[in-house]
Amino acid sequence: MSLLLLIPPANASATFLAPLGSVAEAQRSHLIWVIVLTLGAIVPVLIATPLILWRYRYQNKKAKYLPSWAFSIKLEYVLWGLPSIIVTALAFKLWHSVAELAPYRPIESQENVAPLCVQVVGLNWKWLFIYPQYNIATVNALNLPVGRPVSLQLTTDTVMQSFRISALAGQIYAMPGMTTQLNFIASKKGETLGENTQYNGDKFAEQRFAVKALSTADFQQWVSQVKDTGNQLTAENYHILAKPGNAALARKQLDLKNNEALNFNALPAHLFHRIVNRYHTHSAVPDTAQPGSPTYEAERASLPSLDLPMTNFCTQMKKELQ
Repeated sequence: MSLLLLIPPANASATFLAPLGSVAEAQRSHLIWVIVLTLGAIVPVLIATPLILWRYRYQNKKAKYLPSWAFSIKLEYVLWGLPSIIVTALAFKLWHSVAELAPYRPIESQENVAPLCVQVVGLNWKWLFIYPQYNIATVNALNLPVGRPVSLQLTTDTVMQSFRISALAGQIYAMPGMTTQLNFIASKKGETLGENTQYNGDKFAEQRFAVKALSTADFQQWVSQVKDTGNQLTAENYHILAKPGNAALARKQLDLKNNEALNFNALPAHLFHRIVNRYHTHSAVPDTAQPGSPTYEAERASLPSLDLPMTNFCTQMKKELQ
């Protein structure tokens, strides 16, 4: 039994307690700080309780009998002062951490390089990662270079989902017709897992993706490999990909080999923004054309034109860092 306790769980690296980046490191430090402060209220109680019971036990004839005792200014200072100090310190630390770890806050790097912009689309039950700077996309695989800030822009083409990479950036929600942002940076090479933590149907537990923090050279090599060997992601193929199902089913529906990576090197123009714009056409999306609907039919779906103003997300991030 003792040996079993020494075996780490399968997802032991997928936690901010084993951070791959500065954001997760700050989250871990925040947790440790909160635990230490909280112990300041718990430990005195654990120590004082047995001491009081021993001091005023029935057999202790030396203990003073004070039947009229009702107030102690020293005790009041301890009972109210210590908790007040702890609560004030926790409030200050929480306020500071909320500002420091805000998901929309751009991350600066020592090399002062431009951020890697990745557009994330949540589907049932997989994640589509679009790299607009390289015109490539992947499914359930997020590769990023060490030392370069990463800016994610997220939405879904189905129900609301919860995007989380514990070892790098924490959690943020993604919703159809809306965009959210998440910024982080990997400080060392490694692998971890990301997942959807918002229940969204049968294959919810399988909606995970691999995250790899690579050296700059390895990342560039991977980008070149995807550009050379990836498949074409047409609008028709995207709507097939958007069907409910895991990555294995998507390969089958796209006529790909069982172990073939779902990488794409040719994408519809402004794919991410057109997915968001699907829900801003001033008319209801038909059930048969909505990927989150049980009656969704890929052949009836279409990507709308860009009627809304489109913000260049990557350019915006550069301006905020300047």
